[in-house]
Amino acid sequence: MIPNIGPMEIMIVLILALVVFGPKKLPELGRSVGNGLKEFKGSLSGETSEKEEPEVKALKS
Repeated sequence: MIPNIGPMEIMIVLILALVVFGPKKLPELGRSVGNGLKEFKGSLSGETSEKEEPEVKALKS
């Protein structure tokens, strides 16, 4: 049986994360988790995160 996750449980998890990581590290942690999820979804769907454009080097004369 899977327990239901409600707003109260989410609030408890967020408060614990704030206490453990602190207010300065929390945005950085959120960004890294978001980037990780984006890369994971991209790898599952076969997309690449980098644009594959040919590099053009300027010649100095």
